[in-house]
Amino acid sequence: EENITVTEDFSQVENTYQMEAEVCIIFSDFGKMQNVCNLLTEKLGTSVTISPPHFYHTPEAIDTLRRQVCVTAVGNTRRKAQEVCRLFGQALGKPLLIKEEETKEWGGHMDSHLSYSADSQTLQERIQNATAYASCRVFAVFEIKGKENRRSKLL
Repeated sequence: EENITVTEDFSQVENTYQMEAEVCIIFSDFGKMQNVCNLLTEKLGTSVTISPPHFYHTPEAIDTLRRQVCVTAVGNTRRKAQEVCRLFGQALGKPLLIKEEETKEWGGHMDSHLSYSADSQTLQERIQNATAYASCRVFAVFEIKGKENRRSKLL
């Protein structure tokens, strides 16, 4: 409801009244958008015109992406450190220091100043141009614990 805007225009043509309505809906789910468009086309036929979607990312979505990328980078770092510790017969302990060193972001912007019209792009091209990417490089220091020999504990 807060993501729907309806604009109506009434006009009189000879002895009949004509109404045109524009409905703008903000979707956060691409599948839902497709289902609604298909339903409108099915029910209203040629009386409905569906404009190509405009894709963008909310600031909250970009913040979530940044956090997810950083958390994933830390998780990857921990798994790699665990593998190295296993190679040397050690156990990985708690993190002592985690520092985000570099974050990169690219894509995700539909620039209206582009030389080609967004209407001339295929849906796949529009999605590709609006897809946001991010990477994060982290530095982490973990405590390393020596594995004690279990046989000596049993004797």
